[in-house]
Amino acid sequence: MTAGEAPEAGRDFIRDIVESDLGAKRVAGVVTRFPPEPNGYLHIGHAKSICLNFGLAQEFAGRCHLRFDDTNPTKEEQEYIDAIERDVRWLGFDWGAHLYHASDYFEQLYAWAEHLIRAGKAYVDDLSAEEMRAMRGTLTEPGRDSPWRTRGVEENLDLFRRMRAGEFPNGARVLRAKIDMSAGNINLRDPVLYRILHARHPRTGDAWSIYPTYDFAHGQSDAIEGITHSICTLEFEDHRPLYDWFLENLPVPSHPHQYEFARLNITYTVLSKRVLTELVRQAHVSGWDDPRMPTIAGLRRRGVPAAAIRDFVRRVGVARANSTVDIAMFESAVRDELNLTAPRRMGVLRPLKLVIENYPEGKSELLEAANHPDDSAAGTRRVPFGRELYVERDDFMENPPKKFYRLSPGREVRLRYAYFVTCRGVVKNAAGEVVELRCSYDPASRGGNAPDGRKVQATLHWVSAAQSVPAEVRLYNPLFSRPDPGAGGDIMADLAPNSLERLSDVRLEPSLAEAATGAAVQFERQGYFCADIASRPDRLVFNRTVGLRDSWAKAQAGGKG
Repeated sequence: MTAGEAPEAGRDFIRDIVESDLGAKRVAGVVTRFPPEPNGYLHIGHAKSICLNFGLAQEFAGRCHLRFDDTNPTKEEQEYIDAIERDVRWLGFDWGAHLYHASDYFEQLYAWAEHLIRAGKAYVDDLSAEEMRAMRGTLTEPGRDSPWRTRGVEENLDLFRRMRAGEFPNGARVLRAKIDMSAGNINLRDPVLYRILHARHPRTGDAWSIYPTYDFAHGQSDAIEGITHSICTLEFEDHRPLYDWFLENLPVPSHPHQYEFARLNITYTVLSKRVLTELVRQAHVSGWDDPRMPTIAGLRRRGVPAAAIRDFVRRVGVARANSTVDIAMFESAVRDELNLTAPRRMGVLRPLKLVIENYPEGKSELLEAANHPDDSAAGTRRVPFGRELYVERDDFMENPPKKFYRLSPGREVRLRYAYFVTCRGVVKNAAGEVVELRCSYDPASRGGNAPDGRKVQATLHWVSAAQSVPAEVRLYNPLFSRPDPGAGGDIMADLAPNSLERLSDVRLEPSLAEAATGAAVQFERQGYFCADIASRPDRLVFNRTVGLRDSWAKAQAGGKG
């Protein structure tokens, strides 16, 4: 993040709360946290939370902690921990010395669980998960007490300690809070605090046979760290009374407050970690960093700049009510950022050979081309030009309709940075397909301007046939074919068949052979691209990040009309 850049500009209700708390001296300073569970890769929805939590800390001269909610070792892996740290840093944020884990507090959490047992506010329950679910009640009917709810304190302590010692198998017993089985809020109907899991933990190894639930670990971890504003998405709103109940019934060192904001939803996109995990496991995508995935790793590989994600989050803002953002808004933020920063190059995605018959055979020249049309400081480069070129197949029509101004027999156009050329004829293969254009050029129009001042209605990009470099280009569209994936029932049935198109015969200007992995570039008239991690000097691979305009969304709308 550049110096002085506001992580998330503008006002919202969360910032108003923070400002009010500081003004009234309810808090001495701002301490926030980003608490991911390391059971998958972060996605763009997490980016909203990252920008909000770290942004608040920066704006109000506080600090933000990165704390891993590592309470379920059956789903957590070191790969995910490493990826989360990498993604947060790439987005432009740093937690400094404040890296924590819920597992740091396992001993304290266990001691607090015993505190609840001694106070008669927790008990060991022998019900199975199915039995517990059946007795929990519904939104309109109260739950029923477990027959084990009346166990005495000493028996509960003994059983809980034996659970910790590993004496019982998975699922045999749980520790539950004793709150109110008739509560209107189902989260208060004796929630589970600990379950038996004989699983090796990435950090604590085999030291524990029981692990706290998220609800039991979260608020107490906030209290231990002195978090002032615990900011969650709206699905945790109903958990807030439980969050407060724990803090009020335990000797915690501080009492944080939880606030909820609307989660991010985007059309044609799924931001469910469970679904994203299934996409990876079922090989619908090549991995967590597949450029079609909404993961931060996937967006980075696709060439989306971190600054564009931060700008998108600013544009969406922080609200109290859930809503869905059009994917075009995200692409617009990406396009706006790349338009400022991406150098220009020429690449022909679907090549058609063009031969300039009156250009001397064996001759070649280097033509001056701007690296960025709006930034003179970006300088220029020299591109090779010769008798044989490649142009875009879509830039020629043998029998054009009205208002088609590109190449056709007898039509004159400008070649970008080069000359005026006129199509004089075509060469066809045995199937009757055009495979080559025969053209003439005006030597006096070097640089793309005719000395007599005549005008043309089209300017085409091109590359030298002899000196261009071959490449594969991958064109990405949304992974799902409908704006609300899964609304019809089966979310996998909504996978788009055309989410990835591979073009294997692309020709690029030679300077792109040295493009750094992930570096953004605009292929003139085509869109923004970057070299993929699989790209090699002998096999260039480029990903399309985004088009120059929202042509995909318009095509979808047109198709439905």
